This record gives sequence, structure tokens and C-alpha cells, in this order.
Amino acid sequence: MPNSKQAEQMALGAGFIAALDQSGGSTPKALRLYGVEERAYASEDEMYDLIHAMRARIIKSPAFTGDKVIGAILFEQTMDRAIDGIPTAQYLWEQRGVVPFLKIDKGLEAEANGVQLMKPMPALGALLARAAKTGIFGTKERSVINAANADGIEAIVAQQFAVGAKVTAAGLMPILEPEVTISIADKAEAEALLLAALLRHLDRLPAGQQVMLKVTLPTKANLYKPLVDHPAVMAVVALSGGYNRNDANHILAQNTGVIASFSRALSEGLSAGQSDAEFDAMLGDAITSIHAASLTG
Repeated sequence: MPNSKQAEQMALGAGFIAALDQSGGSTPKALRLYGVEERAYASEDEMYDLIHAMRARIIKSPAFTGDKVIGAILFEQTMDRAIDGIPTAQYLWEQRGVVPFLKIDKGLEAEANGVQLMKPMPALGALLARAAKTGIFGTKERSVINAANADGIEAIVAQQFAVGAKVTAAGLMPILEPEVTISIADKAEAEALLLAALLRHLDRLPAGQQVMLKVTLPTKANLYKPLVDHPAVMAVVALSGGYNRNDANHILAQNTGVIASFSRALSEGLSAGQSDAEFDAMLGDAITSIHAASLTG
């Protein structure tokens, strides 16, 4: 079963979750934004070593503690690496007081019915067992909604809950992430359909069982309040989805009980070329602003 102290920290929600889980095709972009060009590495292993160094620098920064950052989502390659000789998940919890999660999806299928389901995860059982052994508290799996298509959205939610059931059975806490693309014309309509589908599936969960939900910042403020209040939901977190940090914080602050789980909006402005003092100051300001927006309301 999930660690009870970690579960209490997540349920209280007095902070936000850092999404440090860029993987595969998104890693080169994350490194470029950090000031590391593709010519700086000659292989995939070197690329992942560089992204791990960036994440380790974030995690070891003085502001990155459980006082404001209550959880962090890791990529599998990050879980398998160490910080100062300590496995990353163990380091997060024991040294920083931050609850570790693992991204488990293997990317997206081609779009159908306006959505992109998750690709098959044939080795999921083995990955979940390995994650539990390394001290991971929970998982995150992402799929994407690109249109207000009721059939597509129901398929996405059904798949999310099916994967979540496997995660729960492995003794871990699932974060279900049906992301709505922020640029679509019918975003508000898609979010209304998503809310209805999520509530239907939450109501079917066995008594006492909980999940976490990660959603796009909604067009309508407090749309997801029924999810925040649902007994089967440990926490509702929001992704920045391409909004810059100021805009993301502004929208987040209008949604009572929803906390941040930002990636690009967290690392915005950080650079490999910054001195430790400059890096720590910029990250500290980002953490302070995202924390404040998460606790509004």
C-alpha cells in the first residue's frame, strides 16, 4: 500500500507537484529551453545524462523541498538514476521531503474520435513492481483530448480508469491525466464532457478506493470543483499545457482546491549557463509563485 505519510502529504495538498517527466521526443526541446543544444550530445544515453543533470540541479536547489513542492513526477530514466549516489525516488523523499511519482505511459496512439489514447503498455506489471521497490508512491499516465467528441472522451476516461485499476492493484496511487489541448475551439465543451465522464467512473470505484486527477486548466473557473469534493479523489492537479507561468498561475488561482503540476511553467527561465545563485533565485521565485497560486481559495 502507498506510504501513509506520503498519502497524508498529498491529501492535504499544501503545495504543488513538479512535473519533471519529459521523455522521448520532448527531451531535446526541454534541453534546448535549458540552453543545451543537440550538438552537445552524441547519443540517447548522453542526452538522458544531461536531462538528469538538469533535474538533479532542480531537486537539489534550496527552494525545492516538501514545504512547497509536495510531489514530483519522474521519467523512468530518472527513477533508474541516482542523485549523490542515492536512487532518485529515495533522495526525493528522504532528503527533500517530496513524494515521488513515475510517468508510466509509452506515448500516444494516432487520433481517433478527436482523442489520442495511450499506446499499449505490455511491460506495465514489471514496471509497477520495480517502481514500488524503488520507493515510488504513485504513477501518472497521459492521454489527449483534441475535440469535444463524447465517444472519444468516454474512451479516454475508460482507458485511464482501467490503467489506474492496475496501478492501484500494484499498491501505488494513480494520477489519471486526460489532457485537453488548450488551443482547440471547443475546449469548454470538451471539458464539460470530460467532467461528466470522470464523475461517472469515479462513482463506480469501490468504496474507499481513491485516485488522483491531472487536468488542463479549465476555461470555466471551478469547473472541476465536483472532482475536488469527490470522496474517491485524493487530489486534483492541473497541468500548465503551454500557458506561460504568469497566465497559468492566474488561471490556477481561480480554481479552488486545485493545485499545480507544472513542467514548462516551472522550469521557465532556467538555464545551464546560470550560476548556482542565479539558478536557485529564479527557481525559488517560480516555486513561490506556483505555490501561492496552488493555495489560493
